[in-house]
Amino acid sequence: MPAPKPSFLGPLRPNTFRPPRGQKKVYLPSFTLTLLRTPHSPPHFATFITPLSLNKLDLKDYLWHAYGLQALRIRSYVQQSKIMQDKPTAKMPRMHRWFRPRSKKRMTVELPPDQPFRFPEAPTDLSPWDKHRYEKMQRAKDDAQKEREEGPRIGPKEEERDKLRMQARELLEGKRVWKAGWMDYGGVRPEQARV
Repeated sequence: MPAPKPSFLGPLRPNTFRPPRGQKKVYLPSFTLTLLRTPHSPPHFATFITPLSLNKLDLKDYLWHAYGLQALRIRSYVQQSKIMQDKPTAKMPRMHRWFRPRSKKRMTVELPPDQPFRFPEAPTDLSPWDKHRYEKMQRAKDDAQKEREEGPRIGPKEEERDKLRMQARELLEGKRVWKAGWMDYGGVRPEQARV
């Protein structure tokens, strides 16, 4: 005789369990969400970079309480960073000392079709955000990085070579008259000049 089935177990129905929404109270969040611009995604999908400790239910509760957005589905994946030689903040990077930067977690939220999210157009005038200053700092940083990678340089730099070449050409063509540097002080050597 077969054993009787317990009465509390009913027939299993797929996808009938829905976790309660809005049970976790978020007053002041201690995490940062970064909304990514994804032009290739449909308008009812939003992609975020989230902390590694944030799970799908936390994001769902946060979007519901903070913005009143209902999240139908959430997909998440952890994107591992590439391995680098030594830490990027090291003053003198060492060879064969491997370092993997912290991974990033991305979550894609599917919103209801009647609530599409369209990213605003990118601004064309970036002067309020000091774009020219940022580019200048970036160029200086890239130049310093290039000099560090090349190692110690013997001889003058390219800009200095060009200046010296122009001065030599002017002297040979007679456009400029050569005089010693100490002649600028009125014929008195700099060490003899009184200040």
